[in-house]
Amino acid sequence: MSRTSKPVNPAAQNSLDKMKYEIANELGIADAVRQNGWSTMTSADCGRVGGHMVRKMIEQYESSMNKSQS
Repeated sequence: MSRTSKPVNPAAQNSLDKMKYEIANELGIADAVRQNGWSTMTSADCGRVGGHMVRKMIEQYESSMNKSQS
């Protein structure tokens, strides 16, 4: 399977970037990201951000499912 940098839904890219920076801010690494960029961050820090993003997306999906079942 080839990897591509193109998002599945290009319209969602801005929202995902915003979420990424919000979570980086929560983790206390936002200043370093703004100053040096994502490419200088450790893989552990990037993994933490990605993990929190996934958790937050799952929570949002579950809450939308609960609302639709009501």
